[in-house]
Amino acid sequence: MYGRILVGVAKSESARRAVDVAIDLAARYGAELHLVMACGRATGEAGRDPRHDAEGHLASIQKDTSVPTRIHVLPGDPADTVLTVAEEVHADLIVVGNKGMQGARRILGSVPNSVAHGAPCSVLIVDTTR
Repeated sequence: MYGRILVGVAKSESARRAVDVAIDLAARYGAELHLVMACGRATGEAGRDPRHDAEGHLASIQKDTSVPTRIHVLPGDPADTVLTVAEEVHADLIVVGNKGMQGARRILGSVPNSVAHGAPCSVLIVDTTR
């Protein structure tokens, strides 16, 4: 059913919940997992290149999982980055966290909303607020 699962990654504890769900699904379906992270043009931690920081973060996730994993780091908007890579790798499923949901009606944040409306495949939005 799912041969290529893509997950949008951010450097937060809540975002890690979406990554854990994607890893679990990839293991269950024997799918290849694509870890995707956008990096800005600003200077990263301690004056380091933000791309290098992002690649290091994804490599640490890759090291901790036994599923086949590919890393993608692109400059730009997180939602656009996820959608671009999803099309390039022909993703069967995109996993994103719902961080940014607000208010009584729980309106989606901009990244999961944009991904849900622009995705070339199914999207799983993980509740990362708990």
